[in-house]
Formats: sequence, C-alpha cells, structure tokens
Amino acid sequence: MKLTHKQKLSMLNDGYIHVPGVIPKIMVDQALKHINHALGEGMPSERMMTFRAQSYCPELQDKSPITGLFNDTPVRSLVEDLIGEGKCPPTRGGQIALRFPTLQDPPVVARPHLDGMYSPHNGVKEGTIGNFTMLVGVLLSPVRDDFAGNFTVWPGTHKIYEQYFRENGPESLLGGIPPVELPEPVQTRGEPGDVFLVHYQLAHSVANNASPFTRYAIFFRVTHPEHGADWKAPMTDIWLHWPGIREIGT
Repeated sequence: MKLTHKQKLSMLNDGYIHVPGVIPKIMVDQALKHINHALGEGMPSERMMTFRAQSYCPELQDKSPITGLFNDTPVRSLVEDLIGEGKCPPTRGGQIALRFPTLQDPPVVARPHLDGMYSPHNGVKEGTIGNFTMLVGVLLSPVRDDFAGNFTVWPGTHKIYEQYFRENGPESLLGGIPPVELPEPVQTRGEPGDVFLVHYQLAHSVANNASPFTRYAIFFRVTHPEHGADWKAPMTDIWLHWPGIREIGT
C-alpha cells in the first residue's frame, strides 16, 4: 500500500497523515475483545497513573492481537513508503491508549508535548530524551465529535520545533517543551481501523473525553535504523530519515 502525493504533502506541511480504513474490522474486533477481557479482570487503582502515561493492559502489548495491527496489515508498507523500504522492522509492542469518559465541565485539551520527555510515570529516564522517528496511531473506536478523547495535533509544529532546536540545540528539550507561539490545535476524528502517521516532532496531546464512551486506540513508535547513530541530528533535520518526503521536495 502506497501513499498519494497529496497525503505526503500533508506530512510535509502539517506533520501528520490520516489514512482511513487501513485495518480490517476482524482485526479491530479481535484487539477490542482482548483489551476488554483484560479490563474485565480488573485494574489496580495504584497503577492507574502509570497506565495512563505508558499503557493499559501491559500484558497484552506484545501479543499478536495488538502487534498484528502493525505487522500484519498495510501499516508497515505505509511507514516504509515514508522512511524507506526495509527500514521498518516488525514492531514488538504497542501502547494501549484508552481515554475514559470525564465528568470535567467544560472539557479541555491537555497541554501539547513531544514523546520521550521525562515525567514521573512515563518510564523515560530523567535527564534523557527518548526521541524516535514516527508515531503511528490506530483507532479501534469511532471518534466523530470534538472532546471524545481525540488525538489532538498542532499542525506545522514539527517545522517550528526544527528551527527552535537549530537555534537552541536538541538538549533544550530537557528544559521543557519549546516556548514558541503555536497554531490552533486540531482534534482529529476517525473511524475504527483508521491510521494516523505522525512525525515524532509534531506537538500533540489528547482532548478530554466528554462522550459516554471509552476511546480505544493503539500507538506504535517507529525508529529508523540509523537513528541511534546520532539522536540529535533528526531534531534539526526533520526529514533526515524520510526519503519518501525528501523526494517530493523539502
């Protein structure tokens, strides 16, 4: 499965691509079944903050109903269309990201962030930056309105942060999210089986879920094989490991 020129332009300019209908319903249903079974066994209240920051149902993260959403579908080919053929090995696990209904009124959008920044519960070692190449989101439940647990993005911030890190150094992220003026956020919407391909350096967050239904999604983190040679380089050259974007002009 290949991306269109228009879709690649969306990545170039906005920092993300929404690809509808990638995952077959039978695989969405299988993932939901396993997650709901695990939830039915109960969750220890003292671990809820860690679950929110890292993953619910951690015992399922590396199991085939979850990893198969990436490894056994067109998702890998979409990723490789962006970062290079053969540059995306099978995933070993996904983040099970649930957003339960809130009673907060009015609902809000959480502050923007970049993944890999330390917080007390997310598993990132303090004093380090756990950056990567691409965030891949898979919707397992419909998100048709605002404030339904929407994956929320600030389009174009991948380019804004690139310039900031060129001027201030990638290590500046250790001091917090760059203090730059941001565009208006977009609360993404979609259907079960839709996929979001997101540049690592795009500011993102989540909107409160004011709906009566839990939002189910899985997030995978993709790291280009050459990323480890110099983790700072792609923060000041955001298309370094993206030949599929470089070929359309940067």
